[in-house]
Order: sequence, then structure tokens, then C-alpha cells
Amino acid sequence: MIDKLEYLMALARERNFGKAAEQCGVTQPTFSAGIKQLEDTLGVLLVQRSSRFLGFTVEGERVLDWARRIVGDSRAMRQEVQALKRGLVGHLKIAAIPTALAMVSALTTPYRAKHPNVKFTILSRTSVEILSMLDNLEVDAGLTYVDNEPLGRVRSVPIYPEQYRLLTSADSPLGDRDSVTWAEVAKIPLCLLTPDMQNRRIINRLLRAAGAEPEPTLESNSMIVLFSHVRTGRWASVMPEKLADTLGLTERLRSIPIVQPDAVHMIGLVVPNREPMTPLTAALVAEAKILAIGA
Repeated sequence: MIDKLEYLMALARERNFGKAAEQCGVTQPTFSAGIKQLEDTLGVLLVQRSSRFLGFTVEGERVLDWARRIVGDSRAMRQEVQALKRGLVGHLKIAAIPTALAMVSALTTPYRAKHPNVKFTILSRTSVEILSMLDNLEVDAGLTYVDNEPLGRVRSVPIYPEQYRLLTSADSPLGDRDSVTWAEVAKIPLCLLTPDMQNRRIINRLLRAAGAEPEPTLESNSMIVLFSHVRTGRWASVMPEKLADTLGLTERLRSIPIVQPDAVHMIGLVVPNREPMTPLTAALVAEAKILAIGA
């Protein structure tokens, strides 16, 4: 039964029978037969289909919710049994918004020092994608905003406040200032994250409140791309203070506080709202709480 429930979850992620079958490591006929067996066992139609996937029935959506719980509990049980036998062993997958990627090492480094047999995969994703991946058990945890947009069915551990800086060269407009206002920032060309990123939505609101419509000269979903352009001395951007400090400033590059208003948003760890929590995730939550105290 568990493998059939995982088929259903894969179909919810991929929205395509062929891709879902490939993700599960089976042929498409085997995959389709598994879904049909699940429907026969439960006595209801779960999937709307013709020659392709059309969506889930009402019953299918409810079974999908139960599948996430059951599969999640099954994985938690296996992890706990292994942890009792061998200590923490396994693979922890974490998705982080681009502005928080540089902070992930502050979690994973002390974690690995305590649990050296755990491996990590770190993914860069939007805040919306992180919540979806948590819901579908594609990742174990996320690093994202915890106070700006609805989080849904997750537990959160606030870690540090995100404060904003204008990154620009010393000889550029506003480059000689000790602080700048959002109204002043709105008047210079900027390179910013793409609109699907929550950081960009926050900056857009702040610039609009200052009376300007955001019109960046360059957009990217990568903070490294933005930072590399700013380092040339020919571009400016708005970045979180901690990220700018982590990436490193040069003699010609300045990080200037943006005031009026002093905008602050909280970054934190989010994990599935499940009890009991998997041992791997519980250990990560413990590290997040320690990091929050020192932040």
C-alpha cells in the first residue's frame, strides 16, 4: 500500500503519468496499474484521466492528504528505528530562498559535527515552491520568510531578521552616504530578483510605498548573478545585510542601510507539522533554535 500512496504523491508533483513513473523508478504501465490497484482497494476513482492526467477527483484529493501523512509517518518510523540502532544516518534535503542560501551553512556545519553520517542536499527555491515541496515530502525542511506571507501547515523556528542594504560602488549615486531612504533608492537603476521571489515582492512594496514603480535594469533568480554585477561598480542592488556581509565587500563596494521605513522581515526554518517529527528533522530544528539564540 505504501508504494501505491507514493505513486499518488509523485503524480501530484509531476502532473504527468510518464514523469511520475520515472520519478518512482518504474515503467508507466506498472505505475498506472498501481494507481488502479489503489482505486480498486479503496473502491473510489482517484484520478481524472483520458489519454493524459486531468487532475484528482474530490476523493483523490482526500486520499492524497492521507497519503502524505501515512508516507511521512512511515519514513519517520524507519528513521527512528535506524537512529536507535546506529545514530542519525540518512539524507537531509533543505530548500532555501536565494537570500537565505548563504546562511544554510550555519545550520548544516554544526549539525554535521554532531551527526557525521548525515548527508545534505541544498536547493534554491522560491518561498512558494518550498511550502509545496514540504507538503509533498520532496524536502525535509526549508529556510524562508516566516512572517510575511501565509505558511500553511508547517512548524516554524524564527532565526534572524532580514534587514536591507543598498549595495553600490562608492563613486556611484548615493555611494557616499551613511544611510539612504527608500524614496532615494527608488530613483536609481537597480538589479533585483525576479518577481516570483518573495524578496522581490517585499522590495516592490517598499518602493511603491515610496512613490515609485519598480523598473529594474536587470532581473535574475540568483543572488550571485546580482552580486557579480554590483561588484563591477556599474550596478546597484538591494540585498539583505547578512547576505551582503557573507558574500564579502570590496574597497569600492559599499553596503548602505536603507531607512524610512526601517523594514525588517524574519527568516526562519520551516518543517512539516508532523508528530512525531523525523529524527533527522528534529535534530535540524534543535540546531535552528541554537542559531536563533546567537543571531
